Amino acid sequence: MVGSKKRVVVRGAGDLATGVIYNLYQAGFEVVATEIAEPLVVRRTVSFAQAVYEEQVEVEGVVAKKVEDFEQIEEEISNHRVPIIVDPLGDVIDFFKPQVVVDAIMAKKNLGTEIDDAPIVIGLGPGFEAGKDVDAVIETERGHDLGRVIYQGQAKPNTGVPGDVAGYTNERVLKSPTDGQFESACEIGDPIQTGEVIGYVEEEKVVAEISGIIRGLLKSDVKVKAGTKLGDIDPRKRVKNCYTISDKARTIGGAVVVATLAMDNS
Repeated sequence: MVGSKKRVVVRGAGDLATGVIYNLYQAGFEVVATEIAEPLVVRRTVSFAQAVYEEQVEVEGVVAKKVEDFEQIEEEISNHRVPIIVDPLGDVIDFFKPQVVVDAIMAKKNLGTEIDDAPIVIGLGPGFEAGKDVDAVIETERGHDLGRVIYQGQAKPNTGVPGDVAGYTNERVLKSPTDGQFESACEIGDPIQTGEVIGYVEEEKVVAEISGIIRGLLKSDVKVKAGTKLGDIDPRKRVKNCYTISDKARTIGGAVVVATLAMDNS
């Protein structure tokens, strides 16, 4: 970013948010990310949110470190790490005073981000209106417009249908059959066959509908609601994809950098 405008707060640190954080970090921004106390991320191997559980994680050479309070943020930034803080309300914005705020929570609705939170405010996907509650919206739906920067209006509405991967949509996504605690002995990267049991929510089985590899899987011992996304299966069986930022996350991250620079120079 031009001049002294270098600070960014990214709300959320799941896999798509990690693509945003990674791109901003590589472009020279000082980035702080917020999360909730128990992130429900399935692509844990490529999500900085995992630092909430493991204290420190690395994704493609970038290290994120959990901090317990705002005073630790500057130290982690000086050590070339991305601070992750449990701060669901985004109170760090007032402390850190960023020039850019990115809402990457992916809640399909606005959970409190406002256009005056920073000089530049960007929202990912449905739930935001550019020119009203954010300065720009990034399209997150797979297809021709993925990564498009919208300066007036909204992203496409949520269809509720997962993106097509090798001809599969709903079948590749694992969802909780009931409320309760999720348990699984499987690991991300494991091969899986149609009909295999991947885990349980209470006594209810979670069964694979297609064959492939487990690309994402929720952490065990986490309480979930019926319908919560528990994981996803990649029918392409490319294990290396489990450990690198996805094309979608990388595209969205690049779009955030472009939007930030464009608005800073306008």
